[in-house]
Amino acid sequence: SEKCFSNGMHTSKYNVFTFLPLNLFEQFQRIANAYFLILLLLQLIPAISSLSWFTTVVPLVLVLSVTAAKDATDDIVSINMLQSERWMNVQVGDIIKLENNQFVTADLLLLSSSEPLNLVYIETAELDGETNLKVKQALTVTGDMGDNIQKLAAFNGEVRCEPPNNRLDRFTGTLNNAGQKYSLDNNRILLRGCTLRNTDWCFGLVLFGGPETKLMKNCGKTTFKRTSVDRLMNVLVLCIFGFLAVMCTILAIGNRIWEQRWGSDFTAFLPREDGVNASFSAFLTFWSYIIILNTVVPISLYVSMEVIRLGNSFYIDWDRNMYHAHSDTPAEARTTTLNEELGQIKYIFSDKTGTLTQNIMTFNKCSINGKSYGEKHKTVDWSFNPLADQRFSFHDHSLVEAVKLESPEVHTFFRLLSLCHTVMAEEKREGELLYQAQSPDEGALVTAARNFGFVFRSRTPESVTVVEMGKQRCYDLLAILDFNNVRKRMSVIVRSPEGKLCLYCKGADTIIYERLHQSCSKLMDITTEHLNEYAGEGLRTLALACKDLDEKYFKEWQQRHHVASTALEDREQKLDLLYEEIEKDLMLLGATAIEDKLQDGVPQTIEQLSQADIKIWVLTGDKQETAENIGYSCNMLREEMNDIFIVSANNTDDVRQELRNALNAIKPGAEVFTPVTSLGSKVKVIKDEEVDGEFGLVINGHSLAYALDGSMELLFLRVACLCKTVICCRVTPLQKAQVVELVKKYKQAVTLAIGDGANDVSMIKAAHIGVGISGQEGMQAVLSSDYSFAQFRYLERLLLVHGRWSYLRMCKFLSYFFYKNFTFTFVHLWYAFFCGFSAQTVYDEWFITLYNLVYTALPVLGMSLFDQDVNDMWSFQHPKLYVPGQLNQYFSKTAFFKCALHSVYSSVVLFFIPYAAMYDTVRSDGKDIADYQSFALLTQTCLVFTVCIQLGLDMSYWTAVNQLFVWGSLTMYFAVTFAMYSNGMYLAAPASFPFIGTARNSLNQPNVWLTILLTSILCVLPVVAYRFLLIQLRPTINNKVGPLSSKSGDQLHLSKIRRSSTRRSGYAFSHAQGYGDLVTSTRFLRRPAIVPSSGFTLLGRTTGFSPMGRSAGYSGGGGGSGAVV
Repeated sequence: SEKCFSNGMHTSKYNVFTFLPLNLFEQFQRIANAYFLILLLLQLIPAISSLSWFTTVVPLVLVLSVTAAKDATDDIVSINMLQSERWMNVQVGDIIKLENNQFVTADLLLLSSSEPLNLVYIETAELDGETNLKVKQALTVTGDMGDNIQKLAAFNGEVRCEPPNNRLDRFTGTLNNAGQKYSLDNNRILLRGCTLRNTDWCFGLVLFGGPETKLMKNCGKTTFKRTSVDRLMNVLVLCIFGFLAVMCTILAIGNRIWEQRWGSDFTAFLPREDGVNASFSAFLTFWSYIIILNTVVPISLYVSMEVIRLGNSFYIDWDRNMYHAHSDTPAEARTTTLNEELGQIKYIFSDKTGTLTQNIMTFNKCSINGKSYGEKHKTVDWSFNPLADQRFSFHDHSLVEAVKLESPEVHTFFRLLSLCHTVMAEEKREGELLYQAQSPDEGALVTAARNFGFVFRSRTPESVTVVEMGKQRCYDLLAILDFNNVRKRMSVIVRSPEGKLCLYCKGADTIIYERLHQSCSKLMDITTEHLNEYAGEGLRTLALACKDLDEKYFKEWQQRHHVASTALEDREQKLDLLYEEIEKDLMLLGATAIEDKLQDGVPQTIEQLSQADIKIWVLTGDKQETAENIGYSCNMLREEMNDIFIVSANNTDDVRQELRNALNAIKPGAEVFTPVTSLGSKVKVIKDEEVDGEFGLVINGHSLAYALDGSMELLFLRVACLCKTVICCRVTPLQKAQVVELVKKYKQAVTLAIGDGANDVSMIKAAHIGVGISGQEGMQAVLSSDYSFAQFRYLERLLLVHGRWSYLRMCKFLSYFFYKNFTFTFVHLWYAFFCGFSAQTVYDEWFITLYNLVYTALPVLGMSLFDQDVNDMWSFQHPKLYVPGQLNQYFSKTAFFKCALHSVYSSVVLFFIPYAAMYDTVRSDGKDIADYQSFALLTQTCLVFTVCIQLGLDMSYWTAVNQLFVWGSLTMYFAVTFAMYSNGMYLAAPASFPFIGTARNSLNQPNVWLTILLTSILCVLPVVAYRFLLIQLRPTINNKVGPLSSKSGDQLHLSKIRRSSTRRSGYAFSHAQGYGDLVTSTRFLRRPAIVPSSGFTLLGRTTGFSPMGRSAGYSGGGGGSGAVV
């Protein structure tokens, strides 16, 4: 009876009806915007307004309109990709048909499929980051309906299940049909985010749609992100308002005193209005000065900030160094409000699969009978093998020669790889085999065996067909001893065509070594050296072993195995004991080394970011061993580290103890504190601590669930922050977001999250900055991100170049903008003491209007868009240049206070030097020029020259555009001034242009220009002296690097990071438990398999093929690539 959500998804913040109110609400959260609205209302009152209302309303409307247009554009970009989706029309209760390679965008109950046993194969990379295939199976009662539309439509059943939740690994429900109740679990459900692979079609019932799907429950809400500069600005604006109120109060008191003592002397020609006494005059004066001094926070500040952010966003979009030609993907700034935040990143949270890696496994090296193969030589030519995968490359011809010379050990090695697996094969056309592996590791191993002459062709539940050196052989598959996370190995027992029984086993070297025969000790030592060498190169390794079985013993063992496999109690424990019994006294064959290919430049990028004092945490849904291997490959985990802590406990007490042990190892005697935050009190910030040495932390999802508990989260965070590298594996999307939120809550640091799949959306939304990789896992991460590009390595340029420049430019802009406006405003303050606190302006009204919009707008914009302290190559060569941004050294409360003091000094000089110079002064012809209008012109001219000179001192990188803006603005000032003070303008509108002839009468006097020169020098001289002393006594890294970068244009060449290691081999085996049971199921096939022919060329001979049909009822594709059926 409850209303269900539709399946339409909205990642946008607004719609047509909510845009205007929501956007205005967000904009007026900026205190300055609210202040300008109040100011506008005050200017509508004639009694207190000295300025026209349009001086505020025009800039305010302009700011709100530009910002609203920009926000609307950003929001439209985030929804364009979703508007054409027809899935939005799906409702809960609909039965839908999915076809191969289609994306699942609702949570479905699987009803039937085209495959035997109602199986479907799905790729879950968007959910957990794993590219290996998962198997789901429909209930028999629904599966028997197949693709009969009439039966499906007439099916009468009721599904009762759990309410919508974010648990991706769990589902509980029942299906009631014809009086029978059937249990539903996660194996019957296809979740939003999956992709159907190697299944022609399937039917599903929609259980949850839209925001109720498990994936969207993990994604979090779209929030309004604001930069730390924006937050600081709100605080500073509040302080400025307080200071403005104090100034206006002082001036109002001064007005009251002046009116009481001297005001009556002027009433003869300046009569007071009825009812206006000294107190009421002071009240009106207070509000008049509020309007006059409002330029301490001019509204053009926010217009300029938006323009600067927009310009710096275009630089990211236009950067050819961040363009990926292979995929034709440029970098994209999907928001224009967060650029400067890119220059302050302290923590990066990265996904692994598809972000650091390419999702491609390659067979690189192997060790067979004590000899290592795979050194880089000329690429092997596979023309001798018509069944070879031509995409597979190997660089050691000696291994091919060993195969051709029929070395027994080499043949047994590759025979094991062709038999000991759960890969499915399909041959759509003659000689074109497609493998579909449940893990990419297995796909790479079987493909290697295929190219070296041991070609896996097909399988049935009872047999495996292999073409060995051109001869087709069919092995009886007697048992699969399946993989699990405890065993860390898998075995198969087969009978050869000659009747020989053999057990083939592959797994982690430490596990295999424990089960070897004593005679293998010498070979084990040699193989161990090879494994250590492979591990040092970051390769994923497996050890291979085999064993001949006695027929009598095996029959007896097989009977016990059947009893154990049908036991109702302790089935798994009984099977494990039997597996342990038969998997002993093995003979070592060798080892394999697979490269989980990293994206180009990942280790170098991570090294550069680490040197910039950026901490990188890897949050992945992949298994622990895989995550550790990538950690070593990326050089995040190193042999040289003092210690690497593994937290894998399954209860609260054990997790707490493991974290405490890690803390004591890092900082012996450290106190474990648990700050208690009372209601309404501020959250305690955990500051960085010095660490003696380098440490790493690896924690799995189960332990992380306990570590994120309120009583333990601070302990976990403290340990993690003390470690150089943190890897969280087997984590859910929600846990990723929780880790990000934890760091945001207790660390005063800016965070960035980067990922490429839907499982990364939650942390991308939670972080201050979200970056999406345009990878192989769809566009959900990109659509939820603030910035996107195609490769992880571009993150280095985004932060160290664009981020640092954007932050530096924004800080310079703010410092200069506050300086020029404080200086402009404080002159009014000093003038108030000489005009009887009458709220008269010291400048011409037109100068007040045009000062920020025309005279000083373009020079500061030029600096804020083009300034560089060092070029991009030197930013890479000196990553430490990034650190000041993390510490807020360029613009902070302290920097703001220094800017205000500088403005006070400059305003004193700008008022009193011209005042003294003009006092009782006459022209060369004896005429008096000591009048208000001449003084106003002189003061404002000194001000324009001073702020332009100050801009030149602040600018590090002069371009033709900067020159044009600075000199053009000065030219514009004089042109406008002479035009407005001309006779023609006065005659056209006498009331609006009262300064007739002032410019030509004053600016032709030498003493006026001498005053301008003296004033400008006195204003900037202390700045020059201070900066000179600072560089000499306390030089910063910018002071050291800046002069070098201007002298040298050398390109930076990053050398490839190399390392050696004695670390034991990483375990490369990532498929899931239980897959072997499906392979050996007695109901595995519904359709008869067509026996394939063999085709192999040995030393140049060619054998033809006969036509072949679909094998084993399965379609395939290499390593999760999803071939089209």
